[in-house]
Order: sequence, then structure tokens, then C-alpha cells
Amino acid sequence: MQPSAALNRIKPSPTLAITSRVQEMKRAGIDVIGLGAGEPDFDTPDFIKEAAIKAIRDGQTKYTNVDGTPELKEAIALKFKRDNALDYSPAQISVNSGGKHTLFNAMMATLDPGDEVIVPAPYWVSYPDVVLVAGGTPVFVAAGADQGYKLRPDQLEAAITPVTKWVILNSPSNPTGAAYTAEELRAIGAVLERHPHVWIYADDMYEHIVFDDFAFTTIAQVCPSLYDRTLTANGCSKAYAMTGWRIGFAGGPAWLIKAMAKLQSQSTSNPCSIAQAASVAALTGDQAFLKDNAALFQSRRDLVVSMLNQATGIRCPRPEGAFYVYPDISGLIGKATPAGRTIATDEDFVGYLLDDARVAAVQGEAFGVSPAMRISYATSDDMLREACERIQTACAALR
Repeated sequence: MQPSAALNRIKPSPTLAITSRVQEMKRAGIDVIGLGAGEPDFDTPDFIKEAAIKAIRDGQTKYTNVDGTPELKEAIALKFKRDNALDYSPAQISVNSGGKHTLFNAMMATLDPGDEVIVPAPYWVSYPDVVLVAGGTPVFVAAGADQGYKLRPDQLEAAITPVTKWVILNSPSNPTGAAYTAEELRAIGAVLERHPHVWIYADDMYEHIVFDDFAFTTIAQVCPSLYDRTLTANGCSKAYAMTGWRIGFAGGPAWLIKAMAKLQSQSTSNPCSIAQAASVAALTGDQAFLKDNAALFQSRRDLVVSMLNQATGIRCPRPEGAFYVYPDISGLIGKATPAGRTIATDEDFVGYLLDDARVAAVQGEAFGVSPAMRISYATSDDMLREACERIQTACAALR
């Protein structure tokens, strides 16, 4: 027995690998600061927890509809209307076991061998691997720091071919925090209007974590002509601090939602019934805490950007959202560590940080643009300050 060809096309998630190693080091008593995990350090709000407890006590512990309870689909439809001015009926909404599951279902339900998916880089590590396991071909388009880590319309135009099936747009972005303005989305949309065979996967998972009065919009909202070929994906994981509850969702054309449900019926079946009940409360309850959390993340962003830009050889752009920075470390390539090891790649540098400074980050190579690294600032100010001081010291020690 051998692993399948589909499995051999992909690799384990590097971000989860870093998180696992940090946990192992902590269990061994090593003083390590983990800045690799992509999850808020806040606890799930109490009113959401109470809704889950009530669901258990009320006996909501049975199978639900394959792709979401009617109550949750209604809550999601209200969320899309309230936050994004998008109208979706329950038949146009899919509920999945996390955002990664939504992506998996959409790609598996639509891709055939030879189909291409445009993936702007830097990208979330799962995009290309999910495309590959579904039999498609990821087409990478580099969007570096010089262009704000955002895809330009001319780049999109050049990347589209007759076999392009999807383009993935993630705003605010994991790993860079870059976010598209409404004007930028309209410019992207103008290109896509000329290519009616191309579908849009809009990953809006970080929509509520934006800074400096940035006005979040999504492409189906600002380009109504693209509504019928856009899957608007979101979830409860990041904004509502519910990563472990595993609820993602999407709105899109009814035929696509039905196809995704067909796949889900023969794979995971329904998401956890208790997590669905909690998500109803999350999406329909008081949303004021979202702005409070975003303000705290903005303060952390300012701290990290300032301190990293004081480190020798690091240039850290200022992101518009999410809770990551993606500093350029080209100024450190070619230098040597105190032990005499040459920093030839960003993987070498993050290895040096982990081994010598006891700070865990993720190498830019994992996200498609090097030399860089992703740092998550979803932790306390004290931990971030200590981590950045260690990074500054580690950079100063290179020769």
C-alpha cells in the first residue's frame, strides 16, 4: 500500500508544523515565544459559550442538515446583508467545518485536471495545496512589498488563460495583512468582467480586523456584475475567536452550493451541531466587541512594526488588517550567525531565530515570496515586546 498520487502532490502545513514544534519546546520547559500561530489569543466571548452550553442542555446533539442548520444559514444571510450588502437565500449558503473546508469543497467540486487557479503570492499556505489535491494547477502571481502585497489588474490580465477556472482574492491577507480598497477591487473586477469563464473565490476571513479607518468591502459587493460567479467565503474563526469551533461558511450561486453539499454529504457530513448553535449567537449577538478587538490588534501592529523596523536588515511594511506582518529580510541574507552558519534563505533565518533567540516565526518560502517571514502578533504586548527585542538582538549579532 502506498499513498495516493493526489496525496503526494501536497505537503503538510508549515504553519501547523511550527506551532507543533513550539508546543513541544514549551512542554520540554524551553522559554520560547511562538509567533507562528494564526489564531487570536482572546477567549471566545461568554455569550457565545453560553449559547453552546444551552444547545447541549436543549439536546441539540444530533445530526443536522449536511451543510448547516436553517437557523445558522439564516444568521449567515443576515450577516452578509448587514456587513456586506449582499443578498443570499439559504439555498445559496454553505456551512463547513472551518474556512479550509470551504476552500476544499469549492475546489473539489469544480476543478478538473488541467484547470488553472490564479493564486496571488504571498498566499495562505493552503491555497496551492488544496488546488493540487483537487487536480488543478495553481498559477502564482508575485505581488511583492513594492506593490503593497496586492495583485495588480495588469498582472491578473496576463495570468488569465482559456483554462483559468478561479482566481483567489484574500483581503485582508494571510500572511501580509494587506487589504484591497473598493477602488482596487473595482479595477480587478473590470479585468474579470472581460473573462466570464473565470470565477472568484473571495476569502474574507479577516474582514472585521482592519485598522486606521480602513473600509472593508468584498468584490461581489463593489462589482455586482460578478455576483453570479463569486463565492464569498468567511467564518467565525478569527473575528469571533472561535478557531477551535471549526465553522466556516460561504455565499454563492445555488448550483455551486448544492455541489459542495453533495461532496460534504460523502465526506465530513454536517459541522458540529453545538458549534453551529454557538455561531448563530456569534453572528446575531452584540457585535461591539469586534471593534474593541480590532483596536487592540491595531495597537499591537503599531508596536511590532515599529520594533521590527529598528532591527538591522529588516524592513516591515505596515498592514491594513488581519494580525500578521510580513517583513522583508533581504538585508540579512548572506550574513553569518555567531556560530558561523550562513543565512542563505529565509528558512535559515527563522531556524536561527528559533534555535538562538527562542522566537518562532514562519519562513516566507512557505507563502511564496522570499526572503521574508510571517509574524503573528496575536499575543500580549509584553510577549510581543520581548520577542521583538530578541529579534533585534539576533539581527545585531549577525556578521
